[in-house]
Amino acid sequence: MHALIVVAHPDPQSLTHGVAAHLAEGVALADAGHSVEFADLAAEGFDPRFSAADLGLHLRDEAVPADVAAEQARIDRADALVLVYPVYWWSMPGLLKGWIDRVFTNGWAYDDRSGTGVAKLLGRLPVHLVGLGGADAGTYARHGYFGAMKTQIDHGIFNYCGAPVVTSELLLEAGPDDVAAHLKAARAIGCGLFDGSRQ
Repeated sequence: MHALIVVAHPDPQSLTHGVAAHLAEGVALADAGHSVEFADLAAEGFDPRFSAADLGLHLRDEAVPADVAAEQARIDRADALVLVYPVYWWSMPGLLKGWIDRVFTNGWAYDDRSGTGVAKLLGRLPVHLVGLGGADAGTYARHGYFGAMKTQIDHGIFNYCGAPVVTSELLLEAGPDDVAAHLKAARAIGCGLFDGSRQ
């Protein structure tokens, strides 16, 4: 089985990158036959700006831009999609949101033809979301951020495309051992990524 791990953080030494690496280690520990590909959006210089060409593609007037086609091909090769990202303003970073805006296109992720409703095209793609937040669980609960993020990301993006969200994990501040706990949790998520009982 093959996982695509998408990371959206500009610092390769960040905890976000550490979590992604430990998650990949977990995938390898679960089965030596499993493979992982990283999409480091910052290092690769992915352009998140939704352009006139992207709008033309949405309206089915233009061809798929080459960078979008390459990202879609990476996802098509994957048996699971994993997004690892810091929580910015109670959501994902603009770089990752722009990747979704541009890559999850009409005609590939979903099919929206006027009058016929929306067809969900990514039902074969299990999604695992791992966000890293700089606040504690009490803050998230007190302000309703858990529910807001699930509505926006899990339902608003992936359910719209039919991609089942198998993991939706927020690694939050909990004490002095946050880093070790987060890396251990990431490895456990990786170990269970292709566990049939989770899907």
